[in-house]
Amino acid sequence: MEARRCSLSLRGALSVFFLTALLEPGSDGVPPFNYPMNQLCKFCDLELSSCNGTGTCMSNCTITSICASNSEVCVAIWRKNETHFSIETLCHDPSKPLHGIMLDNYNTSTCVTKEKNTTGGVAHICSCTDEECNDKLIFSPDVDPTPGDPLVPVILVSLLPLLVMGIVIVIMFYLYRAYQQRMHNQEWESSIKKRKPKAGGLDCSDACAIMLDDDRSDSSSTHANNLNHNTEPLPIELDLLVGKGRFAQVYKAKLKQTTSDQFETVAVKIFPFEEYASWKNEKDIFSNTDLRHENVLQFLTAEERKVEKQYWLITAFHPRGNLQEYLTRHVISWEELQVLGSSLARGVAHLHSDRLPCGRPKVPIVHRDLKSSNILVKNDLTSCLCDFGLGLCLDSSLSVDDLANSGQVGTARYMAPEVLEARLNLENIESFKQTDIYSMALVLWEMTSRCEAIGEVKEYEPAYGSKVREHPCVESMKDNVLRDRGRPEIPDTWLRHQGVAVICATIKECWDHDPEARLTAHCVAERISELEDEMDKLSSRSSSSEKIPEELKVPIEVEIPEKEVKITEIQDIIIMDRSVSDEK
Repeated sequence: MEARRCSLSLRGALSVFFLTALLEPGSDGVPPFNYPMNQLCKFCDLELSSCNGTGTCMSNCTITSICASNSEVCVAIWRKNETHFSIETLCHDPSKPLHGIMLDNYNTSTCVTKEKNTTGGVAHICSCTDEECNDKLIFSPDVDPTPGDPLVPVILVSLLPLLVMGIVIVIMFYLYRAYQQRMHNQEWESSIKKRKPKAGGLDCSDACAIMLDDDRSDSSSTHANNLNHNTEPLPIELDLLVGKGRFAQVYKAKLKQTTSDQFETVAVKIFPFEEYASWKNEKDIFSNTDLRHENVLQFLTAEERKVEKQYWLITAFHPRGNLQEYLTRHVISWEELQVLGSSLARGVAHLHSDRLPCGRPKVPIVHRDLKSSNILVKNDLTSCLCDFGLGLCLDSSLSVDDLANSGQVGTARYMAPEVLEARLNLENIESFKQTDIYSMALVLWEMTSRCEAIGEVKEYEPAYGSKVREHPCVESMKDNVLRDRGRPEIPDTWLRHQGVAVICATIKECWDHDPEARLTAHCVAERISELEDEMDKLSSRSSSSEKIPEELKVPIEVEIPEKEVKITEIQDIIIMDRSVSDEK
């Protein structure tokens, strides 16, 4: 490089000499030759510089050279070392690398430096095309400060009132909601105080609310153990076994007075001693006062029967039995399908909701074992959710590990694809609700399969029917639901009735393979409840949907014992029983 620079410098001096000779005027004042000239640039080897890297400074190079090629441009390189500054000026072809980099922005008349990482370290390099333009280095371009855009402050000033107004509206809304919440809480507390026990004994208004006829009860008391905490067991006589599950048996029973033969009919769910966990889980869920709803089983109390080594749950009794039994025995009308389906969706929506109708916060609950045998049919043909042994309160305090430890639970036939595959999203509590929606869709399919509006009604069969055995295992359901993406069949004949067609479309959306694509229970309830109004607007209706089986027109007779008392008299039963217990 040094040898090249020497030759270039010598050639530059000779070039200046010939340039002077060529430019020396003849006798007529015109140069004897006329041809294009190459670029003139400062051309000095590496020298010390007084430039400090800011502003504008001169190279102080005294040598000017004619570039060897007309494609070359003027270049200046300024470096900062630990103890001093250095500078070099030269000609260079921008199409070739210089110290490992390519020149850019060289088609300018001024030499504005840019910091570059060269093979020799960091350097400030500039290039330009004017004569000796690399003599003046510009480290920071002199740019005239442009006045600020006056539109910006105008916009900010204009938006300020809107911003203040928005803040005021948010504060007012928050205060209104807080006031409304406080009023609801006061009403709630006052209603609770009205039901508090009196000094003479236990007030049985809660029990009476539970024992109200299920056709007219729209709320139930769920104060577990309020009636029976640390006292003698209630005088209950088991009457008839009406149901049997994996963890417990259900009996129709008589809640008697101790001084007479009068009684009230209740249901008693009996857990063996080894199923304490299931009993406690269901008791804890029923103990939540926010669970009360017309489509959730009414709860009286829970008892630990140490003598019998059993755990009891005492609830309201519904003589029509569970939905599976009812569909097996009855063909339902289109109107009954609407009532059963919408009440089921309302019950599930209440479980999943994080707020009560009054606006007060509520802990969402997932059932996790929704199926037709865990749904009761009330006397008004509305659905009623029961069996919360596998239920889970989605409390905000639950960690991902807590949710993971809840396990792969439920009945295999009604398990959602993500439960079968054990890929439930534990980070999102909505994923637990979506598994209930899938199970609810299968129950709605079972209801629809027994509705006379679909045309030919076959014998009742559960979801997936003969595709799987009576009690299929998880692996068998994986083959049908995951591998084959199978679902219960919806024949084309079902879609001839326009109302049933809407139900079927809703079912398909609820059992979608993608959990995120499923409807919410609240949406299902609204859609079914709106069907009645929509059907009135339709020009044609299936004649089958307007038929009501004769057997359904006949009132169902319920045998009432002669000595059965009125519901309201149960207060005296429990007060008297508690008074005797207190005296003991």
